[in-house]
Amino acid sequence: MAGGGSGSSPSRTLLNTPTWALATWLKKHRKTALFEAVEKLKSVLMQLGFLSLLLAVIQRPISKICIPNRITNSMLPCNRDVLLDSTKTINSEDHCGSRGMTSFMSQSGINQLNNFIFVLAVMQIVYSVVTMALGRAKMKRWKRWEDETKTIEYMAANDPNRFRFTRETTFGRRHMNKFTNTSSQLWIKCFLRQFFHSVAKTDYLTLRHGFITAHLPSTNALNFQKYIERSLEDDFKVVVGISPFMWLIVVIFLLVDVHGWNIYLWVSFLPLITVLVIGTKLETIVAQMALQLENQESVIIGSPLVQPNDSLFWFNQPQFVLTLLHYTLFINAFELAFFIWVTWQFGISSCYHEHVEIIVVRVVLALMVQVLCSYITLPLYALVTQVYRWNKR
Repeated sequence: MAGGGSGSSPSRTLLNTPTWALATWLKKHRKTALFEAVEKLKSVLMQLGFLSLLLAVIQRPISKICIPNRITNSMLPCNRDVLLDSTKTINSEDHCGSRGMTSFMSQSGINQLNNFIFVLAVMQIVYSVVTMALGRAKMKRWKRWEDETKTIEYMAANDPNRFRFTRETTFGRRHMNKFTNTSSQLWIKCFLRQFFHSVAKTDYLTLRHGFITAHLPSTNALNFQKYIERSLEDDFKVVVGISPFMWLIVVIFLLVDVHGWNIYLWVSFLPLITVLVIGTKLETIVAQMALQLENQESVIIGSPLVQPNDSLFWFNQPQFVLTLLHYTLFINAFELAFFIWVTWQFGISSCYHEHVEIIVVRVVLALMVQVLCSYITLPLYALVTQVYRWNKR
């Protein structure tokens, strides 16, 4: 007893912290969207757990489903000759082997599938955490821009009674130049811009000014950077989920995993292409806001006042961009999960890893997509779509 109360209690990690304590903290600090995201992630893990349990229950009946040998030798993920060399003699006690047939899926195969579900669940958690961490890291850079809006220098530079040519503003000089004369030039410029200064200070301050003017004209006290962070949490709530259509995508990918097709190599490029197209589109939306401003008036009073509208987005739907990002992150997580599962289950020297160069390309692409999507594209999406979200509340 003596000294028991004087010593400091050891620090506890989340492994030693009750789940109700984490949930209570999130609600107490008004992290409503983040709390809902955690709840959604928990439901996804419960679905994966139920699927794993279901496979464990029905593995014996499935293993007794027999199919002809000629069917089992079609659409194999590995070279058939290699598999025949490594196949053991069929045991006479095997239910299907004794009948001259092959089991639809052996019990060991079902156990391996269970392991894949476990790896996919782990990767979904890891990707969700990394996505949120990188997005917040990107937005921390915007904090000093937000602090700058409280200074006298900023207020003087954005005097509401000051007349200026639209092209002479910092926002105008960034977006109105000879490289935006045609759509192709604009897209090429915006494609390259997403890699370098995807969100410039002038873009942030101009969109902030447009948002406050439209919704809070009587005050400049809004912390726009914090508001975008909460918006990112709303987006995070969407991208952590796994829909039935995504499970269909998993089934299709597993179905077309045929030796010689190299389907996973080609699939690896799909998330990268999608992220780059989305990033370019978001950059063009900001540029188009500036070009619309130039077409409306050559002289402005105060700061440039952008006027976003749904027509700048594909199908007039800003939400469609987030849906594409959601599916892109899932496919990327599936790609890396499948690679880890194959390596863990069959070893690095298995037939899945015949070509080392393909392995390197797939891993590099998966990591690149995660960084681009989490650190560049998602924060940019959260910034560009603020006016739309406010209008729809």
